[in-house]
Amino acid sequence: MTGNEIRPVSLLPELNHHGQEPGAAEQMARQLKGENVAVRELLLALSVGFVLPGPLPADLQRRLDSGDVQSLAVLVERAEAAGLLTADGTVVGPAQQALLAVAPTAKVHALQRELVTAYARDGVPLGDFARELARGGLADPRVAAELEHAADKALEHDPALASQLYGEALLAGADEAATAARRAQAAAANGDLDAATRIIDSLLVADDPPDVRRGVDVAAAVWAQRGMLARAADVYSWLGATRIGPSAPLAAVALIGCGNRAGAEALFQPGAPPASPTLLAATLAETGKGIYESVSADPHQALPVLIHASDMFNAANAALPLPETPAAIAALLALHGGEPRLAETVCRSATAAGQGGNAAKPRLFLLQAWSAMQQDKLEDARLAINEASKANHWPLVPRDEFLRAALEVGLARRSGDVPELIMAWERAREAMLHTSVDLYSLLPWGELMITAARLRETRRVAHYLTEAWQLLDRLGDPPLWAVPFHWAAVQAALLSEDPAGLAPHAAALARAARDSHLAAVLAAAGKAWVSVLAGRLTPADVEVAARGLGRVGMPWEGARLAGHAAAKAEERKDMVRLLSCARDLHPQVSPAVNGSSGPAARSTPAPAAEAAGSLQPDGSGLSEREKEVARLVLEGKTYREIGEAIYISPRTAEHHIARMRRRLGAENRSDLLTRLRLALGPEDAAPE
Repeated sequence: MTGNEIRPVSLLPELNHHGQEPGAAEQMARQLKGENVAVRELLLALSVGFVLPGPLPADLQRRLDSGDVQSLAVLVERAEAAGLLTADGTVVGPAQQALLAVAPTAKVHALQRELVTAYARDGVPLGDFARELARGGLADPRVAAELEHAADKALEHDPALASQLYGEALLAGADEAATAARRAQAAAANGDLDAATRIIDSLLVADDPPDVRRGVDVAAAVWAQRGMLARAADVYSWLGATRIGPSAPLAAVALIGCGNRAGAEALFQPGAPPASPTLLAATLAETGKGIYESVSADPHQALPVLIHASDMFNAANAALPLPETPAAIAALLALHGGEPRLAETVCRSATAAGQGGNAAKPRLFLLQAWSAMQQDKLEDARLAINEASKANHWPLVPRDEFLRAALEVGLARRSGDVPELIMAWERAREAMLHTSVDLYSLLPWGELMITAARLRETRRVAHYLTEAWQLLDRLGDPPLWAVPFHWAAVQAALLSEDPAGLAPHAAALARAARDSHLAAVLAAAGKAWVSVLAGRLTPADVEVAARGLGRVGMPWEGARLAGHAAAKAEERKDMVRLLSCARDLHPQVSPAVNGSSGPAARSTPAPAAEAAGSLQPDGSGLSEREKEVARLVLEGKTYREIGEAIYISPRTAEHHIARMRRRLGAENRSDLLTRLRLALGPEDAAPE
C-alpha cells in the first residue's frame, strides 16, 4: 500500500454506538493526507450537503480548474474504491460522522453558507435542510428567514409544527422580538400556556413592541383560559382604540364577558363592516355582533349570528387566539336559551372541524357534555368529559377544569349518588379557587349554587354569587344570560326552604316571561314548586309545568318536580298521574325523587328529600324502591313480573336493575345477585 492510498473504511476497527471508533476521526484525518486531502475535501463537501453532479465549494472547484489536484472523476473513483462513497454519491455514515467531527466548525459553517448561497442563486428552497442547518448551529439570516416563513404558513393550521420551526429560526439567528407574538400564538394554540405567557410578558414590557396587536390577542386568550377574563379585558383596554384594528370584536367578547359594555362599545361597533373581505375577518365581526345581540333586550338574533360565525370558522380551519371560540359562545347561548340539543350539535360540528385547534377541543367537549347532562343523557356526558380530558397532551386549563368539576357535581346530583356528590363538591371547591366569575361561566356557577344549598354549603360560594349578580346588573340583567341563573337561584332557595330568597328571582322570571318563552316555562315551574311545598298543589298545573321543563331541555328537572308533587298528592289517581309524568320525563328517576305511595314518602318534605338523595344511611347505595326491586330480582322475577308487583313498567324495572348493576359494580348477573344480597343484608335478602 502506497502513501497515497486510502484504507477502506471496512478495514477500520469496530465502531461504537455513535457510528465510529474512539479516535476514528483522527485516524481518517491521518489517512487523508497529501494527494488524499482533495478526496477529504470532496467527502466533507458531500457530507455537508453538496451533491454530485452539481456545484462544488469554490475552493475545491478552483483547485480542480487549475489542475492542482486530479480530476473530479479520479477523486470520486478513489473514494468509492476506499468504501467511503456509495455509487449514488452519498458518503457512508461512519465516514461522514468522522469527517464532520474532525473538521473545524468554522470550515463546516463556511461550506454550509456556500451551499445556502447556491440554493438561493438557483431559486431552490432549502426545505427541511434549513431545519438541519439550524439544529447544527449555523446562524444565517437566509436560513432563519426560510424557517420563519415556513412557521408562518403553519401557524394557523399546525401550531405544534410552527412552534418547532420558530424555535429553529431563533437558532439560525431570527429576531427574537419580531417573532415573539407569533411564537406565543403557536405555543398558546398548542396548549402550552406557560410558554406563551413567558414569551408575551417579555414582548409587552418593551417600549414599542412589534406585532403588538397579535401579542395582545394571545395574552387575552391565555388570560381567558386561565379563568381570568377580566385580565383579558384589561389587555385590550391597554391596547386602545387606535391600535385595536381587526381585534375589536375579540375585545368586545372579553369586555362584555366581564360586564364592561361601555368599554366594549368604545372599541367595537357591531354594525361596522369587517376589517377585510376575508372569511376570518367576517367570522370575527359576526362573533362580536352576536355577543352584543346576546346582552340586548331582544336577543333572538344572537344565536343565529353566532352559529353563522361558528360555521365560517369551521370552514376557515384556523387556530387563532380567541377569548372564546364562536362555537363555545353559540353553545352557551343555546344552553341558556333552553336548546341543549342545538348546543350539542354545534359542539360536535366544531370538534369535527378542529375549530380553534388543539387548545379549544377540551372546552368544546365539556360544553357537549353539559348539553348531554341537561338532556338527562348522563352516560353521554361522562363520555364527552373523558374525551375532553384526553383531547390535549396538556392538563386542562383552569377555566376548563372548573367546568369539568361543575359537570361532575351536576352528574352526581342527578344520579342521586350522595357520596360521589360530596367528593365532586370538594373537587369543585378547589377548582373554583383557580378561576373567577364571568358571563361565560354562569352555568357552572348556577349548578354550584344549587348544590351548595343542598349540602348546606352556601357560604362557600356566597361571594362568587355576589360577583355574578353584580356582573349581570352591570349588563342590565340581560334576559338570555340572566334567566337560567335566576332559575338556579329559585332551586337553591327551594332547597334552603327560604321563601324570602326565592321571591326576587321568581319575580325576575315573571318579568322576563313577557319576552322569553324559557322564562315563562321556568316561572310556571317555580310557581308549581311553591304550591308543592305549601301543600296546595293542583296536579294538572304541576304536570303542565313539569312537561314544560322537559320541552325546554330540562327533563330531569321536570321529573323531579312531578315526583315531589306525587309524594304530596292527596288522591291516588293524582299520585299515579304525576308519577307517570315523572317516568315519561326521566325513566330512571329514583323513588327518593319521584316519591312512593308509602307514608314515609308522604311525610318527607321535598327539599329534605332532595338533600337526602337516593342513598340510604346504611351505605348500601340503594334507595327504598331499588331495594324493593332487588328483593324481587333475588326471587327470580322477570321485568314484567316486577312491574306488576310494584306498579311500574317493565322498562322502568329494567332501568332500575341496570342502575343497580352500575352502582354496585357488578360485572354479570351472577355477580349482581351476590352484591344485591350483600347490599340488602341477611334480614332483607330473599332465601336462596
